[in-house]
Amino acid sequence: MKTYLTQCVRIAGEEICGPISSAPGEEINIAWIINKLISLVFPLSGVLLFFFLVLGGYDFLMSAGNPEKIKSGQAKMTAAVIGFILLVASYLIVRLVAMIFGLEGVL
Repeated sequence: MKTYLTQCVRIAGEEICGPISSAPGEEINIAWIINKLISLVFPLSGVLLFFFLVLGGYDFLMSAGNPEKIKSGQAKMTAAVIGFILLVASYLIVRLVAMIFGLEGVL
């Protein structure tokens, strides 16, 4: 078994590998690595979206009527949502282009 960007541990005769390891017979190329990284990026982006929404909401609630703090909180929440939408849209556009050009197996 080839492993890249990860470590494998053998415990009681069973091999346990990290999230970025190849299956037996699976070809390792740049598309494979990108797919594995995407599977790590989307959950991380969801956590960051939640964090920035909470942070922006906290700023908004604690503004005490200060217009600058209200705008700051709204800007944080808006930027978080727009960033997440851009991430999802870019992924969907790449998948659509891959489907159009017949590259579904590569991505």
